[in-house]
Amino acid sequence: MRAQPGTARRTVLAGSIALALLTTAPAAHAFSQRPQTPRGSLVLVGGGLKDDNTQVYGEIIKRAGGPSARIGVITAASVPESQDPHAGDPDLCSNSACNGAYYADLFKRHGAADAQWLSLDIDHVADADSDAVVAQINSMSGFFFGGGDQYRYITTLLHGDRHTDSKALAAIRAKLAHGAVVAGSSAGAQIASGADMVSGGESYEGLRDGSAPGYYEDPTRLAYIPEGGFGFLRSGLIDTHTGTSGREGRALRLAADTGHDRVYALEENTALVVDHPGTSREHLTVLGPNGVAVLDLRHARTRTAAAGWTLRNARYTYLTDRDQYDARTWAPQPAADKRPLTATNADPVPACTDVFYSVANPNGTPYAFRTTARALAATRAQNTATASTFETGPRFDVTFRKSGGFSAWTTDGVNAQTLIDLRINIDPR
Repeated sequence: MRAQPGTARRTVLAGSIALALLTTAPAAHAFSQRPQTPRGSLVLVGGGLKDDNTQVYGEIIKRAGGPSARIGVITAASVPESQDPHAGDPDLCSNSACNGAYYADLFKRHGAADAQWLSLDIDHVADADSDAVVAQINSMSGFFFGGGDQYRYITTLLHGDRHTDSKALAAIRAKLAHGAVVAGSSAGAQIASGADMVSGGESYEGLRDGSAPGYYEDPTRLAYIPEGGFGFLRSGLIDTHTGTSGREGRALRLAADTGHDRVYALEENTALVVDHPGTSREHLTVLGPNGVAVLDLRHARTRTAAAGWTLRNARYTYLTDRDQYDARTWAPQPAADKRPLTATNADPVPACTDVFYSVANPNGTPYAFRTTARALAATRAQNTATASTFETGPRFDVTFRKSGGFSAWTTDGVNAQTLIDLRINIDPR
């Protein structure tokens, strides 16, 4: 069985598009061409969307019209067919056309009336300004962007460093404004970002070295595209594969460096559903087995000294299945079946010496940041807990603190699931 397309590795794809560019910020493009009050919605998945996730696939299809849903599948983030050595093997292929057919079949199996691959990729860049492709887009009620390398979406749909809407993207934008659903997983979720879209990097190197505009061959270097992606969701930065790749650190550093006060950190096989994106009524719901962290830097302070970079008083809210969030008021609302957790155990928080799941640690554990936060929430023995990075030079300590406004929520009365307003400090040593 062929592996799921678009599944992220622990590195960022680089080099395959010959991207020796964006080491400085490109000129801004006009946002005036973009509708500001869409009637449609977004379904953004943190990657690793499993074939049997009926909850998320069902939500996309429901929002696209249910039994009459027609889904346009865009997989331009994948390697093009011309660069795939296994293009002729349906069991091994992993390219745009092959992955597009894969997702189209999945959507049909989950109940869509029709799903079609749109020939938008590196092999067919001209199709992004094709009237025939625009007509195909206009016949759809929903769209799904697959995973891979988000810069390929900029190359194919935003005219590369010109960063202007192709006819195809303009048509998708118009469909969103008139009620269509736009979904994506991994790079397909990341590309929904506004300004300063992350383009690569690991947490430790980001904390140590800071971020830089551009797209780099070094997959550990924290980098971002100043002009961003499609700009469908602008109320916060977006990051993906958060727990499985330990990306909380890079998300906090990038937000602090670029002046953003909020990050939506999406976990795998779980969706952030956004109603009324880009409006004062923007409202978010989490669906799936993992969660979405909202990183709040409104009151955070940073400092860089000889010892390294320091962050004080960031806030961490972790939302799980069916929790809601009001982007305008910053207010989370746990799902109706969850109740406040009263910590009754006196167990200490287990030691964590690899809080960001380092690629250098063969014995690391994914979701270490979340695991530490939940363990602290569930114990009455501690109000703070400190975890550290695997790397040294410097080693960074991450301190979690239960503040006066902190609360944890549970469905079983024992385990902390949803967390609200846990404070985060990061210090070098």
